[in-house]
Amino acid sequence: MDLKIQTSRRAEACQQRGSRPDLSNGCRESDLGSAATTQNRIGLHGELLKLGFDLSERSVSRWIRRAPRNTDPVKQWLTFLRNHRESIAAMDFFTVPTLTFGVLYCFFIIGHDRRKILHFNVTRNPHTLWVVQQLREAWAYQQTHRFLLFDRDAKFGADVVSAVRDMGSEPTRTPFGCPWQNGVAERWVGSCRRDLLDHVIILNERHLKRLLSSYLLYYHEDRTHLGLAKDTPAGRATAIRSAGESKIQSFPRLGRLHHRYAVAA
Repeated sequence: MDLKIQTSRRAEACQQRGSRPDLSNGCRESDLGSAATTQNRIGLHGELLKLGFDLSERSVSRWIRRAPRNTDPVKQWLTFLRNHRESIAAMDFFTVPTLTFGVLYCFFIIGHDRRKILHFNVTRNPHTLWVVQQLREAWAYQQTHRFLLFDRDAKFGADVVSAVRDMGSEPTRTPFGCPWQNGVAERWVGSCRRDLLDHVIILNERHLKRLLSSYLLYYHEDRTHLGLAKDTPAGRATAIRSAGESKIQSFPRLGRLHHRYAVAA
């Protein structure tokens, strides 16, 4: 008998409060649906109140748990790279054959914000301790980036991960077989090969270091980049041309493999 009375009282209370507020399909399919994955229940509840929905914070919590989530890893990774571009650096190796059929390993660190090469070096025998030393030299006199991307190469072992953490960065490893997740570094390797290495035969380690040093000057100061709105990593001023005819001067770079053009004074 007591159970029936309690059930009746609950039903009356629900009738007095009115029916449960309904979130229309328009609201669920709007941008608020995607916001459920990034905003907390308090912030989203406030937004809904401002839109005229009369509902409790608890209802919003239930809705967030049931809201569809974007599970596409590609979109999630690209969003991470876009949101933290200024705080991300990446490191990688690439190999260069020599005239005597030897193999040189080129190590580099590149910043995502302006595509600048922060550090590079060449060796015949790369190993974990050598990589740790390169990291120390790269950020010896400046603040480290918040995130450092690198793949799962055996040369980036536990000592490298510990060194990255000790410097104040968060080591972020890309999955196996996913070079696109370190796309900024991979694109620089492609640019370096097309602009320089495909046109010369490397003699030895000293020769490669000299050529790469010259290439970095061209890359930072002269070469424009689509990802930087046709600017250079170091920033290149736009020439001011006079109303009349202007003479264009050509300045050779990298042994006349490339040129820089400027308006004659």
